[in-house]
Amino acid sequence: MAEDDRPQIYLITPPEIDPEEFGPRLAAVLDAHPVACLRLALATQDADTVARAADALREIAHARDVPLVVAEHLALVERLGLDGVHLDDGARSVRRARDLLGPEAIVGAYCHASSHQGMSAGEAGADYICFGPVADTGLGDGTVAERELFAWWSDVIELPVVAEGALDAAHVAQLAPVVDFFAVGEEIWRAAEPSEALAALIRAMG
Repeated sequence: MAEDDRPQIYLITPPEIDPEEFGPRLAAVLDAHPVACLRLALATQDADTVARAADALREIAHARDVPLVVAEHLALVERLGLDGVHLDDGARSVRRARDLLGPEAIVGAYCHASSHQGMSAGEAGADYICFGPVADTGLGDGTVAERELFAWWSDVIELPVVAEGALDAAHVAQLAPVVDFFAVGEEIWRAAEPSEALAALIRAMG
């Protein structure tokens, strides 16, 4: 696959971070590889914790022309000067997010393995649709987003599609021809050298 035809990388933060420790690791990855977007996806529901992380990561991301979106916390997008929101409830909140944030903000929707949810989210104003996980993680109900779903979507629907969850080199190689983005998080952050781990996934695209 030609480099220009490869899917783009969409980075996801770990669920818990120390901004002072994580910031340099993030900067090293962004300096080593082209990244289309960064998602702040913390497990905490504490607004101050999310805000502190967002302030630190926004500076790093925006200095490299990488947009920063936040998972779920719609109310924080404008307050923190972020570029948009990523929603985990399929199509349910997309229209409200679009109405609140306006046409320029990024609004993404995670739709598990449901093409119906994906189409509904797109009709409601989502900029991209995430499907996943691409392999059984042992969590949730065991539903997996199969290659056939991504292939059908990329054939029929113009809206960009993102593969997320349980990615490894084999799945990246298999899905590269039928996705627009790979959303990569713990797959690289748990490695001693995240930039090298991401490089291995990029090489697997072919």
